[in-house]
Amino acid sequence: MMPDLGKYAEAVLSAYGASIVLLIALVAFSVWQAKRAKAALEDVESRRNG
Repeated sequence: MMPDLGKYAEAVLSAYGASIVLLIALVAFSVWQAKRAKAALEDVESRRNG
């Protein structure tokens, strides 16, 4: 199923691997930031509403 990459196989596969790792890190960082922003917003709203 995998095409023959010849002498570039190592470079191509490492680029795919690095891309996947970076995408996973970006998604994880975005989720973490969203949770922090939501918590901060809830804190501000709770102080505002008493």
